[in-house]
Amino acid sequence: MSAVSATDARFPSASARGGMYESYYLRLVSPDKPIGVWIRHTIHKRPGRPAAGAVWFTLFDREAERPLAWREQFPDPQVPDGAWLKVGEAVIGPDGIEGRCGEASWSLVATPRAAPLFHLGRDFLYRAPLPKTKPVSPMPDAVFGGEVTVGDRQIDISGWRGMIGHNWGAEHAERWIWLAGTGFAADPEAWLDIVLGRIRVAGRLTPWVANGAYSLAGHPPVRLGGMLARGVEVSETAHHLDLGLRDAGGRRVEIRIDSPPNATVGWRYADPVPRDRPPREHDVAHCSIARLSLTLRNPAGPSRTLTTDHGGAYELGMKETDHGVPIEPGVEGSLEPPA
Repeated sequence: MSAVSATDARFPSASARGGMYESYYLRLVSPDKPIGVWIRHTIHKRPGRPAAGAVWFTLFDREAERPLAWREQFPDPQVPDGAWLKVGEAVIGPDGIEGRCGEASWSLVATPRAAPLFHLGRDFLYRAPLPKTKPVSPMPDAVFGGEVTVGDRQIDISGWRGMIGHNWGAEHAERWIWLAGTGFAADPEAWLDIVLGRIRVAGRLTPWVANGAYSLAGHPPVRLGGMLARGVEVSETAHHLDLGLRDAGGRRVEIRIDSPPNATVGWRYADPVPRDRPPREHDVAHCSIARLSLTLRNPAGPSRTLTTDHGGAYELGMKETDHGVPIEPGVEGSLEPPA
């Protein structure tokens, strides 16, 4: 996968006439309490317009009535020396993640525990027109340190586990799922990172396509799904997922996720369409402290199930709006920078 970089920003070299979006995001979760943080840095470029940036922050706490969430937009996103992206005061890069959004501020460092994960598996798929979203995880498993401040609340992040992701594309999938897992009780070294999508081709919605990997006990990752893989079974709502698929060794993998309603945040994402066209928007339900179980069914031996009480992340992007998750104010890409 040497021809594809896990971290290089794509928006500076994007066509001036074309539209695109790009994001760098991280989620991290406390090892012993159902508390987590999700931070997203995004680029949204309409065709023929300069790029605009946004910073998104959510604090999840299962003991709270609902997540604390803010989103702020800024013109003129940049790629500073030694960092991946700078939006407003928020910077993300290999040497640290710092910034502020709403009532939150953070100063973090991430130490990778696994090599970058290229979900699509092949270089040419990152150059091909489909899929239109290109996902990479620069750090599919990481240990975080530092501090997050939300209002008067200071949170020590030392030893929190999580990941850093990066994606870009011309438009969002018609429907997508992202899930990740860490903090499994029976295997503290294990991690999971998968993206699934359905796209509309010639007016028809394709079956689910899954791409990702899992790792157990510090062993090399095992790939899941694939662009031509069959037998992906999905039953999803804003708060629940049942997923069945096969790994590269042919084992049946079953994943179940439950995200508590009071720990699920709602956002609205938009595709970068021209200003004279109707907007294409998706509602997004996201939980970074979900309950998750991972079952490996081995035909030649006993099955194995790993569980984590609050180490799962679950995001569902959808066209429907009757999902019951309150949507935070604003729409991605609503900022119009100067021409």
